[in-house]
Amino acid sequence: MAKVRLEEITRRFGSAAAIKDISFEVPDGQFWVLVGPSGCGKSTILRTIAGLEPITQGKLYIGDTLVNQVPARQRDVAMVFQNYALYPHMTVAQNLAFGLRMRQTSPALIQEQIETVARSLDIAHLLDRKPRQLSGGQQQRVALGRAIARKPRVFLLDEPLSNLDAQLRDDTRAELKQLHQSFGVTTVYVTHDQVEAMTLADRIVVLNKGQIQQIGEPQTIYARPANKMVAAFLGSPPMNILEARFDGQLFRIDTQTVPCSVKMQQVKLPKSQRVSLGIRPEHIQIASAENSHLQVEVNVVEPLGRETLIRGILPDGDRTVPQFINLQTDPTVNPKPGDRLPLLFNLERLFIFNSMTGERLYPL
Repeated sequence: MAKVRLEEITRRFGSAAAIKDISFEVPDGQFWVLVGPSGCGKSTILRTIAGLEPITQGKLYIGDTLVNQVPARQRDVAMVFQNYALYPHMTVAQNLAFGLRMRQTSPALIQEQIETVARSLDIAHLLDRKPRQLSGGQQQRVALGRAIARKPRVFLLDEPLSNLDAQLRDDTRAELKQLHQSFGVTTVYVTHDQVEAMTLADRIVVLNKGQIQQIGEPQTIYARPANKMVAAFLGSPPMNILEARFDGQLFRIDTQTVPCSVKMQQVKLPKSQRVSLGIRPEHIQIASAENSHLQVEVNVVEPLGRETLIRGILPDGDRTVPQFINLQTDPTVNPKPGDRLPLLFNLERLFIFNSMTGERLYPL
């Protein structure tokens, strides 16, 4: 096992930078997740660590060794790809043993490693089968097992669960977390799925347009996003972002208003400044008309069993693009599209962002 340290890593393709000035350090034995929208550079970072992408600028260390010029095969990392990349003509046992054979490991130790990994992944009964005889979830376990069997210093996973169905993805995600707790290998994991990021990571690195937006523990990033992009991306359903204008004691959202609490006034916003207000769906409740902040027109209702998701549109606005609000309610609440709902915000959970830069202005 080893720590992984990136120092101002840049990777350019021609004049375009896929990633720019990326710096972070994954401590030995921790599980870090790179998350962000498609094209943000997360897979490029992973391939750079693996040695599959050359570094245009910066330094990359695995342990205390500078590996910029070290070939991929000598970095002692194992990578699991989205498409599994199993050898179709080999059995499960042969796939698991492949990396060990390439290292000229003794047959007795290979057999011991295969049996140990197969038991931990519950694939011992599949050792004589070939990949085409396996389900998607079983193939994914074999791909993970092949990487684990090598006992690498660093474990790299590039969206390994994206090809699985919902239930299997949930099961495999839990198994991944349990495996990391058992083996303790330094892990860097790439995903665009916020649920995977929140549940798996010791630390999350949020990326956008090739640059780091925020690094932190999952709950810290969720509770205190650094900017509007992070706030809107992390969470399912995502945080509501509403464009507003500050008017001394109030925020004006189109023709409606939301009060400004005493704590919010510490921000000292100039009057008439445009801001973005953020509030998560779980911090909005349906209220009485006389005790509400905003009224919305119901657009979409999604019953999910334990809760109902409602998407509403702000009426009476003169915008070309309307503003929407998502909220989570009790499953007994079942409005119809077109209904008007009065909403009450938890003002203690309201965020204020700079409309232009996206920087968080409140909470301070």
